[in-house]
Amino acid sequence: MTTESKNNEEELNAEQLADDIVKQVEGQVEEQAEPVAEVISAEQEKINELELALAAAKSTVADQKDSVIRAKAEVDNIRRRAAQDVEKARKFALEKFAGEMLTSVDNLERALQSIDKEDESNKGIIEGVELTLQGLISSLEKFGVNAVDPKDQPFNPELHQAMSMQEVPDVAPNTVIAVMQKGYELNGRLIRPAMVMVSKAAPIVDATA
Repeated sequence: MTTESKNNEEELNAEQLADDIVKQVEGQVEEQAEPVAEVISAEQEKINELELALAAAKSTVADQKDSVIRAKAEVDNIRRRAAQDVEKARKFALEKFAGEMLTSVDNLERALQSIDKEDESNKGIIEGVELTLQGLISSLEKFGVNAVDPKDQPFNPELHQAMSMQEVPDVAPNTVIAVMQKGYELNGRLIRPAMVMVSKAAPIVDATA
């Protein structure tokens, strides 16, 4: 064997040995890499699970927070309505009773209008009726019952009930010219309209007729 052939053979052996070593190292790397990859995959899966659980928890907390806010708003509304109902009940509980008392006020006022004030013998009766009337009106006013007496005021259909209309010179149309029965309010709410007589406009005269 020549020296050259010997050298070529040694080079081939060296290359073969190098290839064997590389393959052996690659095999060892692959063997070690497989468990590492499995660990990384398991850790990533765990991370994904935790991220999903966190998102679900955040969603649940948001829903519960929204429910609490809605529940609080509903409770506030219930409290406000209850307070309003109590206030209305307090203000208007006397409405029926006040309506009954107004009949007595009307009777006393009619008695004063019909009695002969020129007759001295009626003086004591008149004073007694007036005192009774004033006492009753004062008592009603303490509980928020006030008269609606719209004489000489513009007619208001929300407060007044027109019983008749009459043409009156020098008086603007739709003016209350007489009050046949006073109206009354209870804490600002009308419980009886005033019965009134209202002025009306004079008929238009056709100058060409």
